[in-house]
Amino acid sequence: MSDLFGVAGKRVLITGGAQGLGNMIAERLLCAGAEVIITSRKLEASQEAAMALQAHGKCIGLQADLSTADGAVALADQIKALGEPLHVLINNAGKVWGAPLESFPDKAWPDIMSINVQTPFTLTHELLPLLSASATTGDPARIINMGSLVGHVVEKRPAFSYAASKAAIHHLTRILAAHLAASKITVNAIAPGYFSTRMTASMRCRPGRQAARNRT
Repeated sequence: MSDLFGVAGKRVLITGGAQGLGNMIAERLLCAGAEVIITSRKLEASQEAAMALQAHGKCIGLQADLSTADGAVALADQIKALGEPLHVLINNAGKVWGAPLESFPDKAWPDIMSINVQTPFTLTHELLPLLSASATTGDPARIINMGSLVGHVVEKRPAFSYAASKAAIHHLTRILAAHLAASKITVNAIAPGYFSTRMTASMRCRPGRQAARNRT
């Protein structure tokens, strides 16, 4: 049973892995035997997180501004320059914007759609040669996109561009899966529930949220 979830020998890139849910994912993959690369917008934060994670296995911290396609390409170039195989890409980096409908700004759309949808596509495109090289019929390469429950169900939270971006990444995942199956690369999205991270801090502050959590 100890080998059931083993990923020894696998090399994994987790965008936004220096904090929050991405950091949790990195820790568990390291404990299961993988080598992990994490990213953050700030090099110091990424390297500090990687140093802490090295208690569980080999971890590298890189700087990457994934708010633009150019930033995604620059990260892909860093990964290629390492000269190592890549077995798994986890597109975890994301951004949220919340405001009442009456005051929700137009500027809340481009950044959210870029980092939550375009960046996963660009990284998939740019890292496809590395993923293809490590893929076999019996052991495919993996792309995992971070979706959200709000991309599936309607919730009355004022995060309009975020919810739309997560619905988009779910469908983009289906399209990429269909295109890459023949290349021995699987593409999946996960829609995690609530985790206590910096991104969900505003939810924790909502009236009644703490009381509801205390009752569970």
